Amino acid sequence: MFQKPPQKPASITLKTPAEIEKMRVAGRLAAEVLDMIGPYVQEGVTTEELDRICHEYMVNVQHVIPAPLNYRGFPKSICTSINHVICHGIPGPKKLKKGDILNIDITVIKDGYHGDTSRMFAVGTPSIAAQRVSRIAYECLCIGIGAVQPGCSLGDIGHAIQRHAESQHCSVVREYCGHGIGREFHENPQVLHYGKPGDGLRLVPGLTFTIEPMINAGQCQVKLLPDGWTVVTKDHSLSAQWEHTLLVTTTGCEILTLSPGCLL
Repeated sequence: MFQKPPQKPASITLKTPAEIEKMRVAGRLAAEVLDMIGPYVQEGVTTEELDRICHEYMVNVQHVIPAPLNYRGFPKSICTSINHVICHGIPGPKKLKKGDILNIDITVIKDGYHGDTSRMFAVGTPSIAAQRVSRIAYECLCIGIGAVQPGCSLGDIGHAIQRHAESQHCSVVREYCGHGIGREFHENPQVLHYGKPGDGLRLVPGLTFTIEPMINAGQCQVKLLPDGWTVVTKDHSLSAQWEHTLLVTTTGCEILTLSPGCLL
């Protein structure tokens, strides 16, 4: 969520055992918001109502801070991206209708640390094309996670995701990417969802970051709407995204944003 512009090379922040435990808590809480909101994703509900429900749950039940709210001017506590909206959709009065697919992106702050995750939801039974792009985006996430291990490069992860998406005749959004995360919402490194094997940073234990491939059913070109936040596919094709926060371990990786409602 909320990727920053390309950065100059900078040091990465490895997490201590105490920090990792705090990130486990934040990640679990973020995932639980998605578990909670799922039953409310129904025909006729507005995205601003979903935002209200999530906000009240985060603040009053979980006692966490919704990280998106007022972040660089973002006006809501969650992102809701429907159909051809790629990311950063602002909750509003639009009612969900049968066949819609919806990405809900949640980031919480607990004890100073961030947990960031997103998931696709469907209203009724979506079209075959909508089901397909959502499934391929999920497969891309799983493939990216499967590539994470000490010594591998960020290019290895991006290449694996890109290869799968393009083999299914879908495209990978280039302008937005995953990111390091911890005490800051966005830390180094940037995690591209495309690339060449061996390129980029080599992963080491203690690094935490998100993988969040945005996969389009059509072309990869994007358009930013006048609100300054909402990103849509330029060709109006469907788009889908799933996201997890990860920790690189000595043997592979740990998914920090798991919950009973997750597919992984």
